[in-house]
Amino acid sequence: MTSKPIPGSTGEILTSLPSAYLPHAATGLLHLPRFLAKCRYVKAHGALPASYAKNYKRGLDRFLCLHLGIDPDAVEKIVFTAGEEIEVEQRLLELLPKDVRAHQWNRNYVQKGMTPAGQEFLREALTAMGCADRVGEIKSVPDLIEFDEGRIE
Repeated sequence: MTSKPIPGSTGEILTSLPSAYLPHAATGLLHLPRFLAKCRYVKAHGALPASYAKNYKRGLDRFLCLHLGIDPDAVEKIVFTAGEEIEVEQRLLELLPKDVRAHQWNRNYVQKGMTPAGQEFLREALTAMGCADRVGEIKSVPDLIEFDEGRIE
C-alpha cells in the first residue's frame, strides 16, 4: 500500500484551491486559476495559512508572472479591487499580454521539479511528508501540490 502525507506535515491544506492542472478558461494558462484563488482567499480572510503564505506571489505564482511580464501585485490588486468576477476577468485580460504563450508556459510548468535539483527538492519534500516511497511517482512540483492536497492518491 502506498503512503499518504502525514497529516499536518506541510501545514494547513486548502483543498478549496483549484487543481494545479486546471487551465484558466480564457487563456488556457495552468496555475493562473490557483493564483487567482489564493488572491481571493487573502481578500476574504486577510492572509493565507502559513503553509501557503510562504510562496504567495513567489514560487510558481512569480514564475507565471515572469513568463507573462507582469507583477504579481498587479494581479492581486485586480482581485482586491474588482467587484464582480466578470470584472476580474476583464481587467486581467487587459493586464495580460496579447499572446500569453500558454503552450510554452504549460509545458514548462508541468516539468517544474524535473531537473536534478528539482528531483532532490521533491525527494526531501516527500520524505518530510512521510512518503519517501512515492519518490519517482510524484514527478513534478504540480504533482506534489496535487498529492499534498489529496487529488493524487
